[in-house]
Amino acid sequence: MAVATLTTKPLTPPRKKPLPAGQPREWYVTHNRRLKAMRLAIALLDSGVYHPATADNRRIRSTAERIGVHVPSDTTCRMVRALIRYGR
Repeated sequence: MAVATLTTKPLTPPRKKPLPAGQPREWYVTHNRRLKAMRLAIALLDSGVYHPATADNRRIRSTAERIGVHVPSDTTCRMVRALIRYGR
């Protein structure tokens, strides 16, 4: 009886692509803010916050601490609530 050997490669994290060069600074700021808001919205949805009214700034900021993201600004908190509203 033949024995099959497992020849899989170990998992490696995907390589991040660099952001495109030549954009104005505000583009990078907005891009990173959207990414942060998306991460926070996903974490809040995973923790059971499904309504924007229950996602106040304090809850969003405590979630940011829990997942290891810098404390978001008021603008980012508004974006998180908008994403939760849109995702319902």
